[in-house]
Formats: sequence, C-alpha cells, structure tokens
Amino acid sequence: MDMRRNDVDRGWPFLVAAYAFVVTMCGTTLPTPLYSLYQRQFGFSSLMVTVIFAVYAVGVIAALLLFGHVSDFIGRRPVLLAALVLSGLSAVCFLLAGGLPQLFTGRVLSGLSAGLATGTGTVTVIELAPPRRRRAATFVATAANLGGLGVGPLLAGVPAQYAPAPLRLVFVVDLALVAVAAAGVLALPETVRRRGRPPLRPQRMRVPKEMRSTFAAAAMAGFAGFATLGLFTSVSPTFLSEVEGERNLAVAGAVAFSVFAASIGGQALGRRLGPDRSLPGGCAVLVAGMATIAASLAIASLALLVLGAVVAGTGQGLSFHAAVRVVTEHSPADRRAEVTSALFVLMYLALSIPVIGVGALSVAVGLRSAGLIFTGCVALLAVATLLRLRLRPAGSPGR
Repeated sequence: MDMRRNDVDRGWPFLVAAYAFVVTMCGTTLPTPLYSLYQRQFGFSSLMVTVIFAVYAVGVIAALLLFGHVSDFIGRRPVLLAALVLSGLSAVCFLLAGGLPQLFTGRVLSGLSAGLATGTGTVTVIELAPPRRRRAATFVATAANLGGLGVGPLLAGVPAQYAPAPLRLVFVVDLALVAVAAAGVLALPETVRRRGRPPLRPQRMRVPKEMRSTFAAAAMAGFAGFATLGLFTSVSPTFLSEVEGERNLAVAGAVAFSVFAASIGGQALGRRLGPDRSLPGGCAVLVAGMATIAASLAIASLALLVLGAVVAGTGQGLSFHAAVRVVTEHSPADRRAEVTSALFVLMYLALSIPVIGVGALSVAVGLRSAGLIFTGCVALLAVATLLRLRLRPAGSPGR
C-alpha cells in the first residue's frame, strides 16, 4: 500500500493514465477526415456517414450502461486495459476494411472502447493525481478526453492528404500508440479495492437524489456541447466539400481539431472562473458559436466556419469542464464512476441523435438547410439551460 502511495506521489501514474486516455479517445475520431475517401471507394451516401458515426455512439452508450460501474468493483486498471484492446481491434478493422461491414464493426469496437474509457479514464486520472496536482486533475482528465478526440482528425487528415496509403498508414501508427499505452497501464497502481463480482446487467442511470438538480443542469449543457462535437466529427468534412468548396483532407482534419483545441482552452478558462460562472458562461458562448456557424453556412465562408468552431468549442469546453467537475465532486465515492458514466451516456446520445437528424434532413431539405436547423436547435437548448440556471438557482453547481 505504501509503495502504491509513493508511486502516486511521484506523479508518473497520473501521466500514464492521461496518455492512455488520450490514445483511446484519439482512435475514435481517426476516421473523421477519411469518410469522403470511404464514400468514393465503397459508394455510400452522406446519410450513411452519419449512420456509421451513430453506430459508434451506440457502442459507447452500450458500454457505459453495461460496464460503466464495473471499475468500481474490479478496479480501474483492468477496464482501461480492455478499452485499449478494443481500440486496437477497431484499428485492425479499419486497416483491413474492404466494405461497410468492416467499417461498422470497427466503429462499434471503437464505441465500446470509448465507453469503457470515458467514465473510468476520467476518475482514474483524478484518483492518480499527486497532491500537488489534485486541483488540476479534473482539467487534465477532461482535456485528455477532448484532446484525444481532437488529435484524431488531425493525425489522420495530414497523412491522408500528403502521404501514401491514406486509409492504412494512420491505423498502423495508432496500433503502435495503443501498444505503448497498454504497456503503461499494466504498470499502473490500482486505486480501487476489489468488491467482488459486479452485476452484469444493464446499469440504470441512477443519480443520488441530493445531486439530481445539479446533474440535470450539467447534463443539459453537456448535451448541447456534445451535439456540436458530433457535427464536427461526422459531417463537417461534407460541409466543407459541398457547402464551402474545400476538399483538402488536411484542412478537414484541422477544422475538426480546432473545435477540440478551443474546447481545451475553454476548460482552462473554466478552471479560473469556477463552475458557477463557467457553466452558464459556456452556454452563452455556445449560442454565439452556433450563430457564427449558421452565418458561415448561409454565405459559404470557410473563415466563418473556423471562427464558429473556435467559439463553439470554447463554450463547450467551459460547460463541459464545469459539468464533469460538479458531478465528480458531488458523487459518493463508491458510485463516482457510475454517476460519471450516466452523465456521459447523455452526452453521447447528443453525439448520435442530432447527427442522424442532420443526415436525414440533408436528404429532405439539403445539407445547408439541415445545418442551419441544427445550429438553431443547439442554440435553443443552450438558451433553455441558461434560463433554467437563472430561474432555478438551487440546481446550479456549488449550491
């Protein structure tokens, strides 16, 4: 036990856990700038792109519901290792892809990997933080999550545009990163005492009664922000090519990266503002971002789309950091992974449902109009969250 505490005090487990979290999440967004290449190679529609993406979200939600609480029973390390194994198997599916079956399988495995890592990775990074970094631990955990998601499109987009084997090389690199992360996780100290065999049944999204008001405010803000991330990790390359006239895959990857980079900046700002200000502030900034993205679609401006991505990402980062912080701080210690997983179930629903709606609307009314409807709906949800925080202050974080 003393050796474990000394390891944590030195800080290396904290960094290893964060790296493993980044690598796992990075693997989930690698296909983002590659969808146009898959479309041409396998001959499917833009609507199918959103379906493939939604399959990933289904995998995430299934893992959160079935296994979101497992690390509270068997420990953090086995669950993180399982997430990395699934991430590697997903990369193999894409590496050997010869059609839609492999793409669907790869996305399901990627979703299961992210579902295992999301709640467990967050609490593991926080629990392994040395005393001198304890206050920064929540920021590091959420930055690792969003940072990994942001690095994926950039890591895939640049070689896809400028290097040979655009649909193969990036997944070879990913497998190497996963192998290093798995070796690191095997060396991590465990932070949880085994409590026996966990119940293997779908987890009910139970939130302790005393924190439900806080949880609801966090979930509403998180839903709006993650819907925006879903847009940029699924159909933003299609917006770029068909609405903005930009077909460079490296640019597509950079645009997706920009929203996540801005999110990390928003999280850093949120650390200084505190959750009482960053949660409503993030919603307000997200509304401004939606307005800018809508303007970019209306006049086909790439510059405005990038600006909108940065503004919306900043707002998402502010509210996301506040949401995770208050949920982890208000959760009972023995149910922390369970409650955190419940929060992420709602956030990953936001990744899938609105994006499928955009894909279906694009068939009916066109891609530009579908994007405008999407930005309006997200802005309305953010405004509703602001009104709730103003009218029901007892439900705001810190109360």
